[in-house]
Amino acid sequence: MSFFTIMQERIDAVDSLLCIGIDPHVSDLSQPTSRVLLDYCMRLVEGTADVAAAFKPNIAFFEVFGEDGISVLRKVISAIPDGIPVILDAKRGDIASSAQAYATAAFETLGADAITISPYLGYDSVVPFLENPERGAFLLCKTSNPSAGDLQDLPIAPIEKTVANLVYEQVAVLAQNWNNNDNLGLVVGATYPEALKRIRELAPQVWILAPGFGAQGADLTAALRFGLRSDGSGILFPVSRQISRAANPREVAEEIRSIINHERVKLYPRSSNDHKTILPDHLSSLADDLLEAGCIRFGEFKLKSGIVSPIYIDQRKLVGFPRLLSQVAWAYVPILKKLVFERLAGIPYAGLPIGTAISLQTGWPLVYPRKEIKAYGTKAEIEGVFTPGEQAVIIDDLATTGESKFEAIEKLSAVGLHVNDVVVLIDRQSGASEDLSQAGYSLHAVFTLTQLLDHWESRGCVPTDQIKSVRDFLSGG
Repeated sequence: MSFFTIMQERIDAVDSLLCIGIDPHVSDLSQPTSRVLLDYCMRLVEGTADVAAAFKPNIAFFEVFGEDGISVLRKVISAIPDGIPVILDAKRGDIASSAQAYATAAFETLGADAITISPYLGYDSVVPFLENPERGAFLLCKTSNPSAGDLQDLPIAPIEKTVANLVYEQVAVLAQNWNNNDNLGLVVGATYPEALKRIRELAPQVWILAPGFGAQGADLTAALRFGLRSDGSGILFPVSRQISRAANPREVAEEIRSIINHERVKLYPRSSNDHKTILPDHLSSLADDLLEAGCIRFGEFKLKSGIVSPIYIDQRKLVGFPRLLSQVAWAYVPILKKLVFERLAGIPYAGLPIGTAISLQTGWPLVYPRKEIKAYGTKAEIEGVFTPGEQAVIIDDLATTGESKFEAIEKLSAVGLHVNDVVVLIDRQSGASEDLSQAGYSLHAVFTLTQLLDHWESRGCVPTDQIKSVRDFLSGG
């Protein structure tokens, strides 16, 4: 499994986004000895292990003790229960051969699962930390310290709204491109919410380690709104002194976890039956952009199924908006990463450019069923490279009744491809999910139509009478 798959399993198991920092300042110890250092760290680990999504020891506070300190660090990492990722806060960065030695030291000698690293020397200095998918790295991007902007906020060329304008923005773009093994994340200070928002726009799927909550006074609500991915995850909050210096670290850690979850559930309610979902900021922007681009219109429209609808969703327009198409493609990725497949299968017409964009951004190969079979050439019903027996996941723009999905599944099955899952941008909630489920397939959607209506209503983007008309349509009224 990739490092972030392991990370997500841990988060799900303990319902926590809290990363416990292990920063044993010498002034916190009753005596500056290795024995006291070990006891201090073990008290913290043993007291908080059941609520920690991860632990993050800072190597500097062990190095000051010399050889004895490094020995203690190894013991502490070894004592952390299996299944809890250990992120070594070391901020390494050097030429490739040195980087390889740093990676070996962190992952093999010390036994860490991930490490913080610097992007300053470029790609070849990062690669050694990413070679093993089960080991991860967090690239320094927009750090939480007051002087972070001295270098990280410097402008770069070209100055365009659609690309990186600042150094830290370029780091985010690079991380998105370099994250081929699902094991590269970013360090982004929760103390800079606007930067966090921009980074999430540029790197919608990359994991973020967001220091600053606690002693540095970051706004947790803003950090969650801007930092969470579309799946309600993808961010970790490291907290150290507030917990380690408490009389009862377990009690404080549990309190912080509860505070994070309380704010998180406002954005992603556990039950959509009782609450209107508040979309995270990058999905909120995507919903607004789809409306502005004319991909969703209100009025009276006859659908392929014959149903007359007060709303029309036309994602074929996405090909005229490359940046929006890219954003749409990335919105599928968190869902797809949870599924098992060898091939994407885009349904013509609207699903094909979306599938192509996903393929270009992730490296997942694409096939597609033809609308009409050629009477010449190969006469292929399925275009692309595949092997019978492989698993394909259907990619389309939206789901209404599921009719087009069944047509595609039939064509894919005829050539020996297996299908379990269908992923769409929007579920119109008109019966597709139920029909597919009854036939043994699962429908997954970035948005439901209800979520979009709730969002546009809260923003005042769509007249109330039009929102009501669509809601009545959905309820059969």
